[in-house]
Amino acid sequence: MKKLLLTSVILLPFLSKGQDIHFSQFNETPVLLNPAMSCTSFDTRIIANYKNQWASVTSPFQTYGISIEQALKHLKLKKAYTGMSLSIYKDKAGDANMGSILVNLGFNAVVKVSQYGKLSSGIGGGFNYRTIDPSKLQWESQYNGSVYDASIASGEKTPISSFVQGDLVAGMVYHYAKSERYISAQDGTKCDIGVSAFHFTIPKNSYMLSGDKLYTKFIAHANFDIGIQNTSIALVPSILYMRQGPSQEINGGCLFKYIIRDQSVYTGIVKACAISLGAYYRVGDAVIPTMLFQYDKYAFGVSYDVNTSQLTGASKTKGGIEFSLKFNTSPGYGKALGGSFNRPTYK
Repeated sequence: MKKLLLTSVILLPFLSKGQDIHFSQFNETPVLLNPAMSCTSFDTRIIANYKNQWASVTSPFQTYGISIEQALKHLKLKKAYTGMSLSIYKDKAGDANMGSILVNLGFNAVVKVSQYGKLSSGIGGGFNYRTIDPSKLQWESQYNGSVYDASIASGEKTPISSFVQGDLVAGMVYHYAKSERYISAQDGTKCDIGVSAFHFTIPKNSYMLSGDKLYTKFIAHANFDIGIQNTSIALVPSILYMRQGPSQEINGGCLFKYIIRDQSVYTGIVKACAISLGAYYRVGDAVIPTMLFQYDKYAFGVSYDVNTSQLTGASKTKGGIEFSLKFNTSPGYGKALGGSFNRPTYK
């Protein structure tokens, strides 16, 4: 078969490496990384995400979505509880409008394993609806020697316009925190360390009737929140490793969090407020300056991918801007879990 050309042909190598929807602010897409991340810290968590990428090169990649997590029955179970998550993400890329709608439902069980530690195991399932506009595809045989001519028959079999992939995912997470009652509280050391795997069914990944399969994706991730004693500063380092077939991604970095104002311990009238600044590096691809502003139960994040890959000549280092918006409810099960959410006193 002759070579298929999209108008955005320069981006095809990157499409083959990044087969799944993902965001640079990976800590703000917890259930997209691991279904076991649901409800380890909060009763309810809602996160909305948006990313616009490669606008300087071709038709922009636009990715957006929402995830909702809800803890279940933890008030009746002192040592363990359950949680559920629903996530919906939509992606559209290139002049041929290659897109996907990813819907996943997750379930996890959280067990207290120490005074401050919890172990969570989760499973999930859903579907990915992939689409493309075949009328906007360009073929090598339609070039007349100098320019593209749409009136020339391609002689190629037209791809199907859509197909559906089923999906299964599972993961485990260890969560540690002495206190996490408020979103921006500097409460000592917190961490999440986990592993997960996606695409157990190895679904078809082609717009042709026969084609490639989607490799199983393996993820290892860790993030920390390390408060510096007797200060209003915390270090928030994170690392993410993803492996999918022959491709891999390594993303790591650190934010520096400054507690502008802490929550009043007794009345709760004064709301906590913090700002975090820093950067991540996606190996071989981009430097990602990041800012996160937190107020009470809300958080707003913004980041920008500064391209460092071989695409730099075309992108002029311009990658993509990304936003996240988060809402959490305070845990209602601190006493049931042995007081692990009691507030400390700061000077």
